[in-house]
Amino acid sequence: MIAWLGTGLLGSNFVRAFRRRDEQVRVWNRSADKAHALEADGASAHADPAEAVRGAARVHLALSDDAAVDDVLERARPGLSSEVVLIDHTTTSPTGTVARAALWRDRGVAFQHAPVFMGPANALQGTGVMLTSGDRSRFETLAPELRKMTGNLVYLGPEVDRAASFKLLGNLFLMFLTTGLADMFSLAKALGISPEQALSLFDAFNPAQTIGSRAKRMVDRDFDKPSWELAMARKDARLMLDEARRHGVPLAIVPAIAGEMDRWIDRGHSHDDWTVMAKDATDGTKPPA
Repeated sequence: MIAWLGTGLLGSNFVRAFRRRDEQVRVWNRSADKAHALEADGASAHADPAEAVRGAARVHLALSDDAAVDDVLERARPGLSSEVVLIDHTTTSPTGTVARAALWRDRGVAFQHAPVFMGPANALQGTGVMLTSGDRSRFETLAPELRKMTGNLVYLGPEVDRAASFKLLGNLFLMFLTTGLADMFSLAKALGISPEQALSLFDAFNPAQTIGSRAKRMVDRDFDKPSWELAMARKDARLMLDEARRHGVPLAIVPAIAGEMDRWIDRGHSHDDWTVMAKDATDGTKPPA
């Protein structure tokens, strides 16, 4: 039997997918109506997390943040068996994940962090990406069941916090991408181009093809043979800002990018490839503790 704590959009569809595989599932949610809604799918809803987890072999969590995970696990603790495995799919901090894993290890309870790049539809269909890290033998034991939940199960190594770290890296890229698209549509608005017309740019222009080569240039620190000089990239940023300002349309990200470009130009990198802005980030040294 499985227990699921946190039945928001993601958690609810994971539960429905379990039920489609005829798994017994007991559920709890802070807003009880969301848990009770899953009774129509054959899940058993409970008002108390400790009651929901009683007798469960695995307890899955999909909550909001570190504080919520710690709070709900403490509330569930009286109902946990000595053989249970806690599997947390919440996006949490690497620091919090390390502390949480150590706490439950000291309590004799197995803890596995397994954050996901999955939306509700992915959870229902068993597609998307699930990240894991930590004890290899525990991962291998859980892997057959976790693979049923996702299209791509990725093990990142023995470090307890590695999956949490990679989830934040991925989400950072998605935030940058989404805000960058919003700026693109804002600039298009300033230029009298509809969002639909702006979107047609990608019929011919596929920037995803350049991600790998651009990232490799950054990692290899190959900045002195430019394909696009920083000074020229900064000129284009000026054109964008000028046009947006001229038409009274604010941009969110471009001003910050222009400021970073100015910082590197002031450091003497005008004629380096514009990826030189990653020079400090890729220098291989760790920040002070």
